Amino acid sequence: MAGLLENKVAIITGAAAGIGRAAATLFAGEGARVMVSDIDEAGGARSAQMLREAGHEVAFYKADVSDASQVQGLVARTIDAFGRVDCAVNNAGIEGSIANLAECGDDNFDRILRVNLRGTYLCMKYEITAMLTRGGGTIVNTASIAGLIGFAGIPAYVASKHGIVGLTKNAAIEYGKQHIRVNAVCPGAIDTRMLDSLAEQLGSDDASELLAPSHPIGRIGRPIEVAELMLWLCSDRASFMNGAIIPVDGAYVAQ
Repeated sequence: MAGLLENKVAIITGAAAGIGRAAATLFAGEGARVMVSDIDEAGGARSAQMLREAGHEVAFYKADVSDASQVQGLVARTIDAFGRVDCAVNNAGIEGSIANLAECGDDNFDRILRVNLRGTYLCMKYEITAMLTRGGGTIVNTASIAGLIGFAGIPAYVASKHGIVGLTKNAAIEYGKQHIRVNAVCPGAIDTRMLDSLAEQLGSDDASELLAPSHPIGRIGRPIEVAELMLWLCSDRASFMNGAIIPVDGAYVAQ
């Protein structure tokens, strides 16, 4: 039986680990040819190698998503390797340092906005340009529950993720009639390196123990649980989903 993304070509950023690696694995398993990308060359190359060893058609391209020329290169390389871009998961992001707004360093604020928000904007810009030549496509942006509500201590991260939510809605309106669907997922606490880093900054060596009690489902999430939604949104089964901002958070924002 054909996979959900059979014969599709996908770009997945931030794919060296965590949600991005889970998405790359799932998309490849559902028939997509995947361009794995990350600024972490070793981790990204490892993700690609793992998938090639499993028999999938995958390539790796190192890119800093905050740099326009590198994002252009990523999209161009995908087209060179696989002929087109059908879907994209813009997942690359950073957490930065914890500090309330008045103590947030300017460099920290600028870096988070540059990677998370500008990076998503640039990826969308060049992905949409490529998709328009093909007559359509699908994009999933990784926002966060921090794009829906505020969290003390991470003002730049909250601002960047709220910005991704806004960009997602705007692009969905602008390009829906040209058969490009753009949606965003908003993960809660997910078992990733980023979550471990935030937990360490809060003085804990166990992210799950620290954050699980705040989620009504009683645990933190797994990367594959976010990737499953990304897969569905990129598939034809989600053909009427456009401009949706979907929490994947064990009911955190339902409280």
